[in-house]
Amino acid sequence: MGKIRLKNIRIHSNHGCLKEEMLIGSDYRVDLEISADLSQPAVSDQLSETVDYVHLNNIIKEEMKVRSNLLEHVAKRIIDRIFKEIEEVTEVEVEVSKINPPIGGDVESVSVKLKITR
Repeated sequence: MGKIRLKNIRIHSNHGCLKEEMLIGSDYRVDLEISADLSQPAVSDQLSETVDYVHLNNIIKEEMKVRSNLLEHVAKRIIDRIFKEIEEVTEVEVEVSKINPPIGGDVESVSVKLKITR
């Protein structure tokens, strides 16, 4: 088994329950880690035999465009889509963070982290 990580993907989106968040949006950070058998591509050096991190990044960007009230919902959609599209993936951990959340205090970010194994 092996892991592929995408760290600090920065995206602007319109998630949240407040009207202001829906209209003007917020900045987000997404971190992803997947597990898969990487032994074959480690030997073959063939992109077609591994989990393409460009594909993973595109899934994240596309799912972050779909507005949700909760970060939990966004994280679960990302995981579901990875499992649907990339059968080699056996485990996904995703963390979605809202930067400077509107919670009435000096808070750098709030995060939701989900980890699912199939």
